[in-house]
Amino acid sequence: MSDQPYQGGPYEGYDPYQQQQWSGYDQQQYGQQAGYDPQLTQHWQGQTWETQTHASMQMPAQAEAGYPQPFEGQYQQQQYAAAYPAAPQQQPHTQQPHTQQQPQSEPAPAAAAPEAGPEDEPAYGPATLGGNARITDAQRARLEGRSPIIEPGMQPALLTAVLGLLLAATAPVASFALVVPLVLLQAVTAAGWFRLNGMWPARQGIALAFAGGLAADVAVLAAGRDHVPAAILGPLGVWVLLSLVLQLRSHASPDERMYGLMATVVSAALSILATGYLGADPHAVSVGAAAVAVAVLARALPLPAPVSVVVSLMAAAGAGIAVGGMTGMGAKGAALGAAAGVCALIGHRVASYDYPSRFVHFTAGVALPLSAAAPVVWVLGRALG
Repeated sequence: MSDQPYQGGPYEGYDPYQQQQWSGYDQQQYGQQAGYDPQLTQHWQGQTWETQTHASMQMPAQAEAGYPQPFEGQYQQQQYAAAYPAAPQQQPHTQQPHTQQQPQSEPAPAAAAPEAGPEDEPAYGPATLGGNARITDAQRARLEGRSPIIEPGMQPALLTAVLGLLLAATAPVASFALVVPLVLLQAVTAAGWFRLNGMWPARQGIALAFAGGLAADVAVLAAGRDHVPAAILGPLGVWVLLSLVLQLRSHASPDERMYGLMATVVSAALSILATGYLGADPHAVSVGAAAVAVAVLARALPLPAPVSVVVSLMAAAGAGIAVGGMTGMGAKGAALGAAAGVCALIGHRVASYDYPSRFVHFTAGVALPLSAAAPVVWVLGRALG
């Protein structure tokens, strides 16, 4: 826009509608004044303002004019207010599309960006005034007064019973025959404990814990049943140091290192203590493993929790009496069976904690009842034998 019409002559002689070139801004601002057809003006605006090149062409034109935009607009408003009395009433309506369309053209990409973000995030709870309420199902259950306990069920109980019966059947045969189900028990224990603690994948920790169980098995087979305490406690101490070294080499945060250390130490300890079946008396192993199998099956029955616990302990004691009568332990098998049943219920309860997954049920839910009963079987087997 040039300043030639303002330098000479009165302003009443200036007619802006006779200019040859029209900018998009002038047509938008003054296109709906007196003497214009609204339908034609609206059709002309629709073809101009919906294009994406108008904003880029408008800014250089205003920059070349050299006039500050607020003063130029104020000056033209005063001029047309004097020439056309009805213009001040229509002017806010004519400027409204200009003031609304410029901000909408710029933040459009920013408005579309947040819509694609939540699709990649996990389905957590909605945000609150105190922060984003991203809580687990177990935490929500506690807040609502519900129990976060889900028991493994009948299928894991059947697997536990099968594994327990294998231990009970192979123990009187030979120590090397007992190693086969024992190694399987140690492997499932190592994997299930890590997954129960929410750490997955944790291949190094699982491999380290399983290697600790294998080392204890080799030590017991080499030293014999007379040196079982040293053969078990020695690998246990060594594997605690190895777990410390493994976490010191980790690049995770201090909290994650502490969680990993505790999970690795406990997993290795459970795998190594399961070697107690290999060092205990064969008849005690048969009684204890059979009692665990029966107790877990009774616990999986659809009964109320207190009744199910009582029935499980009674079934474990009965299995101890029955198997003890076949192995020569007699009535002592009832005490051993009841103690093994208590340990089995503790392992079953731990495997049910904090909304475990199906993988936890078929690993920790299968192995923990037997692994928890191994030290008791070894101690009571020596005391009662």
